[in-house]
Amino acid sequence: MYLRNKCFDWGILKQNEFDVPIISVGNLAVGGTGKTPHVEYIVEALRYSYHIAVLSRGYKRHTRGFIVASRRSTPRDIGDEAYQLYNKFNGQVLTVVCEERTKGIEEILRIDPDVNLIVLDDAFQHRYVKPTVSVVVTEYNRPFYNDKMLPYGRLREPARGINRADIVVVTKCPDEVSALDNRLVIKNLELFPYQKLFLSRFVYQGLTPLFPENVTAPAALEWLTHSDSVLAIAGIGNPKPFIRYIKSFMAVTKVNIFSDHHYFTRKDLDLIRRRYDSLKGNRRIIITTEKDAVRLATNPYFPHDLKAVTYFLPIKVDVALSADNKSFIDTLRQAINAHKR
Repeated sequence: MYLRNKCFDWGILKQNEFDVPIISVGNLAVGGTGKTPHVEYIVEALRYSYHIAVLSRGYKRHTRGFIVASRRSTPRDIGDEAYQLYNKFNGQVLTVVCEERTKGIEEILRIDPDVNLIVLDDAFQHRYVKPTVSVVVTEYNRPFYNDKMLPYGRLREPARGINRADIVVVTKCPDEVSALDNRLVIKNLELFPYQKLFLSRFVYQGLTPLFPENVTAPAALEWLTHSDSVLAIAGIGNPKPFIRYIKSFMAVTKVNIFSDHHYFTRKDLDLIRRRYDSLKGNRRIIITTEKDAVRLATNPYFPHDLKAVTYFLPIKVDVALSADNKSFIDTLRQAINAHKR
């Protein structure tokens, strides 16, 4: 990775530049940093000002090549992250998967010349495309400066790679972060003056039925008591915040953890059925993550009688102002406008 990055720095490997502004969102670590919610946050904030296309590689999809997401797409066709994003905006944002980002951008501009902003999902290591602004996310409780390279840690490349970032976002911050903690984070990041730093947190929304057509009455975690039970299901990079949030309520909680981007088999759903049947209490419900929801909702093996008791927890991103009182989105707009000039 060091030699590869040097080849790009020295111009031996060429970077492609495009007339359209490009925002790259990525990370140094593998999974669990909250990258996809921040892509959604950017798209939501900018989609009324720009004609946006989102390009992802479609991690763990069962297809190859350039594919435009449509209502006929499934998580197996385009990957669960692209599928989630496409459905989040009801198909109103052009969502594309292609493992070759340069080719993907060229195809996007060919099929839709009106696109005037491209957001690259998980593209920090894909250096064949030179972005207008590069955003790197790192998790508050597992920052890159306390990590090691694979296989001894979770880093995809050496920590010095952070120097290529224009913006660094420390994600999943606690609701209340002390001034001392803030100073320690800023000190340990050792960013250059040209790099902007933002802190963000996840705000969990209310329980949402996974199969709304099967639910007759709403549910809320606040309504659950010690005599109720929850089966929490998670197949994401870092499920700890999700599990911690559910356990902060009064219901008895059992947990089933699967690997990141896990595709649920019939055997997995039989296990979920048995775990649910073992729950005790007046009310028994299943709660999963927003990312897992897209794979479970399209799963043909999901037990029909569990559909009425299965929910997911949507999340929203809240980004604090930077040290110089600038907003994250305004910083992106400034970079986009500078590119246009």
